[in-house]
Amino acid sequence: MEQLKDLFEQNPTLWTVTLWAGVFLAAWLANFLAKRVILRAVRALVGRTKMTWDDALVEHGVFEKWSHLAPALVFYSAAPFLFSGEGQEEWVKRLATVWMVLAGARAASAFLEALVTIGKQRKSTKGKPIRSYIQVLKILMWLAVGIITVARLMGESPVALLTGLGAMTAIILLVFKDSILGFVASIQIASNDMVRAGDWIEMPKYDADGDVLEISLNTVKVQNWDKTITTIPTYAFMTDSFKNWRGMTESGGRRIKRSIALDMTSVKFLEPDDLARLQQVQALRPYLDEKTETLATWNEDQGIDDASRVNGRRLTNLGTFRAYLETYLKEHGDIRKDMTFLVRQLSPGPEGLPIEIYVFSGEQRWAPYEAIIGDIFDHLLSLLPEFGLKAFQEPAGSDFRKLG
Repeated sequence: MEQLKDLFEQNPTLWTVTLWAGVFLAAWLANFLAKRVILRAVRALVGRTKMTWDDALVEHGVFEKWSHLAPALVFYSAAPFLFSGEGQEEWVKRLATVWMVLAGARAASAFLEALVTIGKQRKSTKGKPIRSYIQVLKILMWLAVGIITVARLMGESPVALLTGLGAMTAIILLVFKDSILGFVASIQIASNDMVRAGDWIEMPKYDADGDVLEISLNTVKVQNWDKTITTIPTYAFMTDSFKNWRGMTESGGRRIKRSIALDMTSVKFLEPDDLARLQQVQALRPYLDEKTETLATWNEDQGIDDASRVNGRRLTNLGTFRAYLETYLKEHGDIRKDMTFLVRQLSPGPEGLPIEIYVFSGEQRWAPYEAIIGDIFDHLLSLLPEFGLKAFQEPAGSDFRKLG
């Protein structure tokens, strides 16, 4: 040891090189221990637990980014031995501090991203715009990191630097205008539960019609039914109108609102032959028996003269057709009976007399839902001649050729 001491005293450069080499070796060992020993142990421990939130921390590299602090701590601690001058020692400490601040900020950023993943896995927060809040926190965090870094390198207090930044407030507001608007909109969306990830929405202004994939600070991503992606500004949900189909999904039913136009010239009273033919329809038998008896009793009590069909009350093919529609839909296995159920006659017009079906299907999936509607109207259109009714449609070219 005495010989080494004499050697280093006679060769100061050798001492400096040896000291630096020792510090770099210590930093390398610290990094090795942090990543190869401690980090592996943490990963093994996380893999054995039944919890899922720690898996998200490993997936986003939170512990790996924390391990970058180890070399910085070595350089910070070795600064007094590396430099004898106070100024040089202070600069090494400043750089090491900046290194630690940035490493800690990266780890904190990864931790916030892990919180997003954890939030998506939990039912209580799955539909909440967690990413919007996380992005705001990350912006604030990196602003603070930037201020601390600059202040540390300049050797000034962060408070003094913030005072000087007060004049730049207007510029900051202009630069982060969209982020501020998006943050306010995200709070409104979350508090009023207007949109969640997974909701089916329609926003005609942006040609959006599909499922919400993600709600972030500045944008909302919607996957349309043609598999295209529409990106909508978050604040647009506070200023523009949109339709959210979540209520339909949660209700367990999907509305069927469609009409069939009838030719008004085909509407008529039922003749005895018509009644006899329609009596063979099982679904109509109870209705016709009850209605015929009710009308006969009423006409008799009122002393109605049967010489003219205008007198009294009589069955019509249109009323009987509506009664059949109600019975047919009530017996249909895919129609909800506990929700709005209407078969109604709309105002007649130049395009005929509309008979509208307003019911709810128990099937919400698109293809089966359309198949149910198709089956219902295929059946209705094919049985119109049985009631002496005709569907209305505007004349086609073939109609004019027949006239010619």
